[in-house]
Amino acid sequence: MLTAGLAIFASSFVIALSGALMPGPLLTATISESSRRGFIAGPLMIGGHAILEMALVAALLMGLAPFFQKPGVFVAIALLGSCILLHMAFRMLRSLPALHLSWEGGSKRLNHPVIGGILMSVSNPYWFIWWATIGLGYILYSRQFGLWGVAFFFAGHILADLAWYSLVAAAVAGGRHFLTDRLYRGLIAVCAAFLVVFAAYFSYAGFDKLIGLVG
Repeated sequence: MLTAGLAIFASSFVIALSGALMPGPLLTATISESSRRGFIAGPLMIGGHAILEMALVAALLMGLAPFFQKPGVFVAIALLGSCILLHMAFRMLRSLPALHLSWEGGSKRLNHPVIGGILMSVSNPYWFIWWATIGLGYILYSRQFGLWGVAFFFAGHILADLAWYSLVAAAVAGGRHFLTDRLYRGLIAVCAAFLVVFAAYFSYAGFDKLIGLVG
């Protein structure tokens, strides 16, 4: 159980980090708030983000998960998730030559970073797509190992967000000296490679279940 849990944690961390690295509303707001409030803005923004995602995971486990555990639904989610992962990897690799971190945050000040973390997450359409496909597929897989499996998945997912946004907040508060564009591109390239591997796994799982249904 521990070995499976650690594997779930590690892979969840990498997949979540791949999504967190790409620019979006939450990153822009974190940069903006960190320039005003200092380092603490990053963890607080992810705190709000985590509250929202914990509520979503609880809703899936308490009422929606049984429907999504049906074999046909699992196959659809696994195959769609693998396609989205490949698309993400392709976009990440294609954007590498011109990719850079924009350190200009929005001008609108948020009432509180925790509330901002919730609002910025909800305002990002990619967030809904991610949870409807990749996130849901991972919950279904983790649930095979009971609540501990889901806990390992969620811990890896949130810690990836916390690590990246804390690093961004620290870079903004500290003058942005150590987080260079070259390092940023390197992180993106490594994560894109991992996404291809995970896409292959989801695709295999989906086709394996499909063969079992028609066989």
